Amino acid sequence: MKKMLLFILFVPLVVSCQNFGKLEVVADLPGTLKEVSGIEFYPNTTVVWTLNDSRNPPELYAFDLNTHKIEKTIRLKGASNIDWEDLTKNPDGTLYVGDFGNNRSSRTDLTIYHLANPNTVEKRRNEPKVTTFRYHDQINFPPEEKDKCYDVESFIYLNEHFYLFTRNRAKKYDGTTKIYKLPALEGEQVATFIGEIETCEDQSDCEITSAAISEEGKIALLSYNKVWLISEYTDDNFISGKIEKIELEHSSQKESICFINENRLFIADERSHGEGRNLYVLDLTKD
Repeated sequence: MKKMLLFILFVPLVVSCQNFGKLEVVADLPGTLKEVSGIEFYPNTTVVWTLNDSRNPPELYAFDLNTHKIEKTIRLKGASNIDWEDLTKNPDGTLYVGDFGNNRSSRTDLTIYHLANPNTVEKRRNEPKVTTFRYHDQINFPPEEKDKCYDVESFIYLNEHFYLFTRNRAKKYDGTTKIYKLPALEGEQVATFIGEIETCEDQSDCEITSAAISEEGKIALLSYNKVWLISEYTDDNFISGKIEKIELEHSSQKESICFINENRLFIADERSHGEGRNLYVLDLTKD
């Protein structure tokens, strides 16, 4: 673990002089992760678990923070990568894969895969448990343009439930992200609308592309150039809490975020227009 922390500390000194705003570059991700769309980190390890977006193999990758190589690959037997969008985990280490990307709000096969702590899994092919779900308030597939708000690229696990944060694709963007809740159980489940969060009005900057939750319950929501931190909420009434917006001062196709600890986060972006496919650290203790 000390090797990893030293690496994170010194790597910004050897990267190019490009301005990354409040982010520090940890690594240039390998070509295998050409469309990285979700990351998760387990304390006391030196790997970040990652996945690729749609039309890629149904595989999870352990990116080694010391060697900058893929240390391990796990293929999910019987799974397909229709539109994998995020990773989250529960306190016992179970890892969840969100196959719920839904740009046109037309999918009827929304799925979350459950896999035992991948750091302890020895087999390279593993059959996951499966949750399928629908939204209780969606009737039409797809709905009218003004109601296209069922795309999800972000979720967290909290108190035996999943919480989904939508990426608003309605024709007239109003800066809101809807929150849905469903039991973290196998089988068919129903996602229930429980509230919404206002981000900001610029659609290109304010759509939520990933979410994370710390061990103490702090929530982070990501867009291409911002992070919203949610804390001091009651139960799952997230909008009752303190919401802090952080301008990253750097814009790219960021679609992955996870906590390292309460004060530091990993963020990753996809390769786009010749830039990106990096792993960054955001230090919340710095101005």
